[in-house]
Amino acid sequence: MTQIAQSPSERVRQKLMGNARFWIGASILATTFIIAVLAPWLAPYELGNADLLERLCSPHPGHLLGCDLEGEDVLSIMFYGTRISLYVAFLTVTISMTIGTVVGLISGYWRGWVDLVIMRVVDIFMAFPGILLALTLTAIMGPSLYTIIFAISVSGWTSTARLVRGQVLSIREREFVQASRALGAQSSRLIRKHIFPSILTPLIVHASFSLSSVIIVEAGLSFLGFGARDSVLTWGGLLGQASQVEVDLAPHLALIPGIAIFILVVGLNFLGDALRDALDPKS
Repeated sequence: MTQIAQSPSERVRQKLMGNARFWIGASILATTFIIAVLAPWLAPYELGNADLLERLCSPHPGHLLGCDLEGEDVLSIMFYGTRISLYVAFLTVTISMTIGTVVGLISGYWRGWVDLVIMRVVDIFMAFPGILLALTLTAIMGPSLYTIIFAISVSGWTSTARLVRGQVLSIREREFVQASRALGAQSSRLIRKHIFPSILTPLIVHASFSLSSVIIVEAGLSFLGFGARDSVLTWGGLLGQASQVEVDLAPHLALIPGIAIFILVVGLNFLGDALRDALDPKS
């Protein structure tokens, strides 16, 4: 009996469905999204109604995860903080990858002095540690939600640019691109119709890993006191409060947001691993 060949999309779907890491990562990310969307209804308390008598209280039936330094319910902060973590992560990755993709396409396709100049600029940005550059920009511009997004994006686009450039340098020499060029296709059409679709797979995998990196950096900035003062306290902000008191007085301030960040980052990394295994044509 002749076996019907599977389409590429069907093979990818089967690899994902049979990968335990995909299910774990997707479940964690989906649960986080649900919490972020339903935060106003899931949170047991409205933020801004702190009870000073409950400052640093341990978990008990009235406050299942205890209270923070101001007497705010930690569970409510975690629910609302999920929104900020996801918002910062997805918007930052979108901005960084858009800039990096455009720069990488230009550098890899036109090569020559254009590639030389762009790559030297990328090297300059990559010479500075990303967290240090973000700290400097946040300190200069003042802490706010969009300052954090801008500060992380300033250095975050470089890895995408290098990835895209390397892919484009390889793809532009392949037969189907050369054939289209021989038929008179313009550069804009070659990039839009042939080169860009061919680099989507590594870009998707790169985006999943970038999300976890941004979440860690945002938590680090909030921990150091450079978070958004005009917004809901974030997971990193709770960790920052934990550093202001003795560990044995309020261990929940460090453990709860730390565990949440760990679970979300591990879930995103699992999802990235699963996507890489499924989308990699060599696997």
